[in-house]
Amino acid sequence: MLLALGVSQVIGFMISWDERGRALYLAAKSEFLVRTASLAQLLETTPSTLENDILNASNTAYTRFWISRDEPVDSTAWRHEAWTVLAQPLPTLSQSVYGQRRLERQASQPSYPSGSIVAAAAAMAHLTWATLPAHAWPLSRPAKFLYLDESKGMGIAVRLESGAWLNAAYSKSIPNSIWTSQTAISLAISAVILSLIAIFVARSIARPMRRLAVAAEALGRGESIKPLPESGPDDIRQTAEAFNRMQERLERFVQDRTRMLAAISHDIRTPLTSLRLRAEFVTDSDVQEKMLKTIGEIQTMTEATLAFVREEATAEATRTVDLPALVESLCDDLAELGRNVTFIEGAAINYRCRPDALRRAIRNLIENAVRYGERARVSVARTANSIDIVVEDDGPGIPDEVMEQVFAPFYRLEDSRNRETGGVGLGLSIARAIARHHGGDVVLSNRAKGLQATISLPLLS
Repeated sequence: MLLALGVSQVIGFMISWDERGRALYLAAKSEFLVRTASLAQLLETTPSTLENDILNASNTAYTRFWISRDEPVDSTAWRHEAWTVLAQPLPTLSQSVYGQRRLERQASQPSYPSGSIVAAAAAMAHLTWATLPAHAWPLSRPAKFLYLDESKGMGIAVRLESGAWLNAAYSKSIPNSIWTSQTAISLAISAVILSLIAIFVARSIARPMRRLAVAAEALGRGESIKPLPESGPDDIRQTAEAFNRMQERLERFVQDRTRMLAAISHDIRTPLTSLRLRAEFVTDSDVQEKMLKTIGEIQTMTEATLAFVREEATAEATRTVDLPALVESLCDDLAELGRNVTFIEGAAINYRCRPDALRRAIRNLIENAVRYGERARVSVARTANSIDIVVEDDGPGIPDEVMEQVFAPFYRLEDSRNRETGGVGLGLSIARAIARHHGGDVVLSNRAKGLQATISLPLLS
């Protein structure tokens, strides 16, 4: 906005620049004509003995007056005489009737070398006298007018009642700069007022936008948030309404999906029970054992799915916890149960999360490390962009080509994850789902010996 203000001011100055210069010139010309007319009337009404004193008192640094007995005809000669008079220092009025004051303005006089005077007069030789009619200036008699140079210097000659001629020459450079102190003050005041208005408007827009950004981040991390206030400018209000509708639809979708999965998992129990009863009547013991083993596996997977759905359906409140303390307490609990788990202590880190859900994700990774890698070493560290919970083991690792497949529900590596070692293939899926609900992810990587599982959680602003 300030850039737009500056550009508009520059364009306005450029448009009005010529008009301003013309107005300044017309004002200077009008003042010169009025002073010359007033001086002519003064000379005609005072004794001739005071003529020189009046002329000397009327002279200024940029205006000179003198009397000639003959009418000026040759414009070049008169222009040369005018430049010569302008170059002379102002006289001292020590014995005039106007008092004993001395008027010394020699320091302010322009310096005109004789060569410059001749050159200036010759350069304007093509401009001759023009008649200034009576209606064009204050006196009722015409006068003779010409320009001294291209910088808008001017001269005038008017006949007095005595028959002599009053000559007047004016030469002053009229500044017409775009950048003046008044311009700077005007621009500064406009910029301050515009900035205050812009700050007020920007805050009224930024406040709901900031609230929307915080709500979107919280929703992306799985938090339950209140509907946003639907206020502010039209675009902001419509955005808040769309966000509230989106949140409502997402919650309804998750609830419908959870109910559907729970119903499916629950209803599968009935045919499984029927199949188990029918398997009891199979006479072939080998076939019966295989059938019961398959039914048991299906039932275990169903129970695990039902438990997972029930936990997802339970909305846990988000709160701030000491993350390393949470992980350490989990490691201590598992160590008391006889698991080979070691926690590497670090600095305290406060983090806003759903502790129970995050605890379950970490537990799944630790149990996998102990089950398939003999031991688990757990640490919590803060990086530039995230907080990492790292679980390392000393197992065989996972082939790179199936590194992402192991996160699929019910996926198991055949050489390690069988029914004897336990697990139905939901541990990593649950851990990644919980991490992503917090805005993070779970990443696996092979070490020189063993596997490293990292829960990466985003830093919260």
